[in-house]
Amino acid sequence: MSSQSEKADLLKKLHHRGRMLILPNIWDAAGASLLETLGYPAVATASAAISHAHGFEDGEHIPFDMLLSIVAQVVKAVNVPVTVDLETGYALDRATLKSNIRRLIAAGVAGINIEDTDLRTRELVPVNEQVEKLKLIRKVAEQENTRMFINARTDSFLLKNDMSQEERLAVAIERGKAYIDAGADGIYPIFAKEESAIKALVAALKVPLNVLAMPGTPDLDALQRLGVARVSFGPNVHKAMLATMRTMLQDVIKSTSHFPVTGYPATS
Repeated sequence: MSSQSEKADLLKKLHHRGRMLILPNIWDAAGASLLETLGYPAVATASAAISHAHGFEDGEHIPFDMLLSIVAQVVKAVNVPVTVDLETGYALDRATLKSNIRRLIAAGVAGINIEDTDLRTRELVPVNEQVEKLKLIRKVAEQENTRMFINARTDSFLLKNDMSQEERLAVAIERGKAYIDAGADGIYPIFAKEESAIKALVAALKVPLNVLAMPGTPDLDALQRLGVARVSFGPNVHKAMLATMRTMLQDVIKSTSHFPVTGYPATS
């Protein structure tokens, strides 16, 4: 099994190989093992999927210690690099953020997503604050004598406000450039789905661009042609699995409705 540093280096190479890195985000070790068995070269988690699978709402409501335990199980289950959806860092101060990054590195995590929304106000944090956060994460990795792929998420296309699509694009480019200067290895303008916007982002930012696969997003072949380096699925795999389970279990309960289990109420 490779070291954390070697996995971080491999994760970076996977973003620069000229072939799009496809990451169907998972939430547990079983999902990670399945992806590796199918030939996926890296594994990514989804914060919403992990949270919902363990009874929490998304938005850092799951305790960090619990998240770290789940992440550690995922890392141990596979030999490929693992990148973790860290939301805003699960930290309200620099000391806690430093500690969280060190603990993730110690668990073998090769990369993270870090977003620029203030979870309390649901607004974009000031650019300078996010830049300082990214610099701190990069510095911690250097102090630990290792690497970590930092995928800097910007939420200008996600947040509900009065900005036009042109303004959202301009903000994403401005923030993306600032985050790259601060040490980000890739930029993730989540909810950017118009082909023209994706093309402009790829041209302007010059680092691997991550796009979320969602309704309205160009298909994978089109994203590859546009120069997208990474495609994420967010919580959509988890949602699809639950939808499949619902259909299957509805069929089961319908087929057994004539033979109710003793002690359970009859179903309508």
